[in-house]
Amino acid sequence: MASLYIKNSDTADLASEVASLLGTSKTAAVHDALLHRKRELERAGALTIHERMEAWRQAHPLGEPTGMVADKAFYDSLNDEDED
Repeated sequence: MASLYIKNSDTADLASEVASLLGTSKTAAVHDALLHRKRELERAGALTIHERMEAWRQAHPLGEPTGMVADKAFYDSLNDEDED
């Protein structure tokens, strides 16, 4: 018989809380969570890296340009260096 010992107390507590909410054992709660995560990963694996990155970029767009220039003077100012 296989066994799984969760050494991290926060993770063990979380497994207990989820099991309580589901009305199941901790083993069933962990199994359900891992199965759900595996299916998510398999669905994501069907996409190419380019498709995953494009989806991420769509979900996390860049902010508006500030107009600031990141040149040598800017980086020198971060280190309190005088201009050369």
